[in-house]
Amino acid sequence: MDSDAAPRIPRHIAIVMDGNGRWAERRHRPRSFGHREGQKAVRAAVEFCRRRGVEALTLFAFSSENWKRPQGEVGALMQLFLKALDREVGELHANGVRIEFVGDLSAFSPELAERMRAAMEHTRANTALRLNVAVNYGGRWDIANAARGVAAALARGELREQDIDEKTFGRYTCLADQPPVDLFIRTGGEMRISNFLLWQVAYAELFFTDALWPDVDATILDGALAEFARRERRYGLTSAQVRAAS
Repeated sequence: MDSDAAPRIPRHIAIVMDGNGRWAERRHRPRSFGHREGQKAVRAAVEFCRRRGVEALTLFAFSSENWKRPQGEVGALMQLFLKALDREVGELHANGVRIEFVGDLSAFSPELAERMRAAMEHTRANTALRLNVAVNYGGRWDIANAARGVAAALARGELREQDIDEKTFGRYTCLADQPPVDLFIRTGGEMRISNFLLWQVAYAELFFTDALWPDVDATILDGALAEFARRERRYGLTSAQVRAAS
């Protein structure tokens, strides 16, 4: 990269926010305390992306597997979601952030699902940042849901079998109207994708940090962006081809 050139900024960042519970346990506090502290890191990440010119930020807030956690922890998380919606949506809207909830919302209480839908509608016209919050989401669910959408389109006669390719199929997945994920970040020291955006991260750069989510700040995120800028993204080409095209 030319040292005088502006660093490349990912258009779309996806984050697995891991480590809230361990952060609390290390302080001899209940896991719910860690989830509350994690909300501060969410605010910092949203502001960071907005200031850096990132177009979309997708946060893995609650996976389809998280229902298996202790009932008390799940209940506390649901209450946190409700309170966060009441407290945060106004500020997000004022800062031009469009919020979208990605996943199967039918599993949530009618009250919570309605508040999610209201938040999405309230911020729909905003353009400063697309904030996608993945709730009751799984990458395999996303792909299966897209397959159902393709099958329904075939049954309606809107698609022919020979029309189905990766591009066509991708239009039925979540986030299809947004830039591809460029940078995938996972906090908490684990080095796996955990069924998050399996289709969308096919060519994403992966960045793992030992920092627990409540400790993530602009310094850590700047480090992730610096690492992203150093990576050579070849998409199957050789280094010589990439240099020739730049």
